[in-house]
Amino acid sequence: MTAAFAAWFTMGWAFAPTIYRYGLSPWYGFKLPFAGLLYTLMTVDSARRHWMGKGGAWKGRTHRLRPTARLDTRLVLTECAPGAIARPVHSLNRHRTNVTQAAADTIETPTGKGSGDENFPVGSFLLPKALRPHVATYYALARATDDIADNGALSPEDKLTRLDRFEKALTGEIPDDPALEKSYAVRRSADATGVPLQHAIDLIHAFQQDAVKQRYDSWDDLMGYCALSASPVGRFLLDLHGEDPVKFAGSDALCNVLQVLNHLQDLAKDYHALNRVYLPGDWMTAAGVTVDDLDQDAATPGLRHVIDQCLDGCEELMKQARPLARQLENRRLAMETAVIVRLAGRLLALLRKHDPIAGRLALGKLDFLSCGVRGIMAGLFR
Repeated sequence: MTAAFAAWFTMGWAFAPTIYRYGLSPWYGFKLPFAGLLYTLMTVDSARRHWMGKGGAWKGRTHRLRPTARLDTRLVLTECAPGAIARPVHSLNRHRTNVTQAAADTIETPTGKGSGDENFPVGSFLLPKALRPHVATYYALARATDDIADNGALSPEDKLTRLDRFEKALTGEIPDDPALEKSYAVRRSADATGVPLQHAIDLIHAFQQDAVKQRYDSWDDLMGYCALSASPVGRFLLDLHGEDPVKFAGSDALCNVLQVLNHLQDLAKDYHALNRVYLPGDWMTAAGVTVDDLDQDAATPGLRHVIDQCLDGCEELMKQARPLARQLENRRLAMETAVIVRLAGRLLALLRKHDPIAGRLALGKLDFLSCGVRGIMAGLFR
């Protein structure tokens, strides 16, 4: 036992220079065994997925299997006629996938962003295995429609037309269009789980708003946007896990914080690429700030004040969000929520200390590791 504690102390002490580099408490070094356990579990999960023929997964990215790996090589006839050609089932499935993708390319405008580019885990191994495909289906539609709204080469009218088709496919008004397969997949998921389609429809309404609205009058106006663009994600997850809707308030607060923090990260980029400003207009006016401040190399004092006001608003929302993990019935969802709460808190702290205009701030691997370990432990031992 003494040797074990000595090894633990030595390991933590050896990690001290890295901890010091990131300005964190030296006690983080002594959490390395928990980090090792976390990475071991993720590695085992990826190996299990690979063995099952699904491909290894890491941070939301799934690596393709080699064509020979666990494929169904049963032969079928491609035509019911003399001389028909026998082809493997997997060849036909690949053909159908290619046809669906070709149809999707006529309406979607993918940016290449995926779940691994988010500030928070999307359908991670922490969630129940049976529910992760439903999370991935929901996220795929959200990603596709968000990419349309963020495509600077499309006119507002074109964006609205494309997004309207996705919504009509969700509601059943367009029943059979291969280009809208992501909407149909969400419908099938909703039928299987009982989760309301409204959570996906609200997201599309947010992206329709993005297509035509570029300024926000007040904090309440911005929160109204977040109620469509962020809150539905948390509500979807709570409904998927059978949680009581009374917990929506804490979930809404957490999701809205994540949305605002993402806007603050991308202030300059959103303005330059899309002419969008996700800052309360009345706060900007009171501080003497105009959109020209977003063209500077660093935040002006007035803009810094507005950013801090937004962070103050996020701090208030975090008071509602922090108890959420303890209130959830599903322990695995509680762990994921606790991790996300800590990621939000860490990003908020970074935005307090650094200037998002001078350069985009992002969470580092150590941040994800630290928040992951602490969140998992908090979720486990509620």
